[in-house]
Amino acid sequence: MARVPYLRREDADESLKPLYDRLETERKVPTANIFLALTNAPTQLDAFLTYANSLRAADLSSKLRELAILTVGHATRSAYEVAHHQSHGLKAGLTEEQLAAVADFEASDLFDETEKAVMSLARESTLQVDVSQETWRAAAEHLTDRQMVELSLSIAWYNSGVRIMGLLDIDLEDNYPHPFPNS
Repeated sequence: MARVPYLRREDADESLKPLYDRLETERKVPTANIFLALTNAPTQLDAFLTYANSLRAADLSSKLRELAILTVGHATRSAYEVAHHQSHGLKAGLTEEQLAAVADFEASDLFDETEKAVMSLARESTLQVDVSQETWRAAAEHLTDRQMVELSLSIAWYNSGVRIMGLLDIDLEDNYPHPFPNS
């Protein structure tokens, strides 16, 4: 049970109508629980959406971004993050088999060298914060400086997201299968 109320349009002050319009235009409908919780801080939610959208408009490929996000989700065991980004991963070109292999990507032959380097960077940053030169260089061999900064921002952003979800105890919506069924 979430630690703050999910503030739905019908329960919100009329002054928040533009924010709900934005959510319904830019995000999935029905509005995800994370956004309904964040409507309790409307100014921050508005900025949150702007920043998240900037990451999607990056030069970094959506496939690599989604692999990094899913790796963050698996490394932190964030069911909410993994469940929500599997569909984004499919849209970005990942296969169902790749989605199932993200947690153990190093042992999988479903990912190429660039993908594994990006996933290693995401995992190491998530679990250790500081990243080794070796891990950084492995990804940087395949990406431009701009893409490396965009990747770093995406990894950090989604690390903050999983922590927000954990702090607020955001519930996974019923229409999403739990990615860690034995948890």
